Amino acid sequence: MKVKTAQARINLANIIESLLGYPITKVGSNGVLPTNEQSYNIKGQVKPLYHINSENSVLARAQKRQDLLLIKQQQNIESILAMAMGFCPDVASRKQPDVDWVEHFIALCEDTSNESMQTLWAKILTGETLNPGTFSIKSLQTLKHMTQREADSLQKCVSLSGYNEKDDSHFILLGFYKKPSLFDLLRKGNKVSLNLGKTGISFPEILTLMDLNLLYRKEIESAVLKAGQELTLSFLSQKVTLKAKSSDLVLSYYKFTQTGDELSKLINFPVNKVYKQLINNALEGEFDLAWHAIR
Repeated sequence: MKVKTAQARINLANIIESLLGYPITKVGSNGVLPTNEQSYNIKGQVKPLYHINSENSVLARAQKRQDLLLIKQQQNIESILAMAMGFCPDVASRKQPDVDWVEHFIALCEDTSNESMQTLWAKILTGETLNPGTFSIKSLQTLKHMTQREADSLQKCVSLSGYNEKDDSHFILLGFYKKPSLFDLLRKGNKVSLNLGKTGISFPEILTLMDLNLLYRKEIESAVLKAGQELTLSFLSQKVTLKAKSSDLVLSYYKFTQTGDELSKLINFPVNKVYKQLINNALEGEFDLAWHAIR
């Protein structure tokens, strides 16, 4: 336990020095805290055990911290811009991104040090360069406040989301039910649902994406499908066509918001294999399913 504590303290000391540019040391030249009245200040409060080891003034230390911050931000920006150049294909482009959009982009991405998150920022800049208007300022603001864990949750959701070309949106299919008739009012209670927990994503992760305004909070239902009506969903390299065997079928799903749709374009992830099997097992009774490779 003492070894772990010492290591944690060393790690914290290294973090502090990287932020301030000066080491933090224990009070007392011999490293031992005085036990007499010198341990208290004139107000009777206990003096700190540690202090910043520097003879420079507070102002000079503040200026150094600001310089270190600017250096780190510049490194982050340069890294993201270099990645973007690597992602950008050598193709024709009629327009350039809006100047104000670029300024917002730089201001929002400059504090991102995580390499995976920097990759997402670089892809955004590349996408906006190829097709100005693809990413809104709201999407940039959302990405700035996302953690790596939240980005991982989004990746999981993308592997479950199908693209519906008819309404230009992504959604996660949850199941279906047959709309009850006057002679069968209890039929909706027999709703068929997909257990998303089996795919590796938890409900708290879904709630987090809802809090980030990437998914709508309420489960949405499709229009009533008629016998023979088809719906095609695309999953990166595959697509599935669902053809209703009978009428009065209603699909339920989680729908991505506009921000969720925009950020999902950054993630190229194939359909979750378990989720694909869940769709097949749950829907084969009332739908004809046909999977095809997308070329």
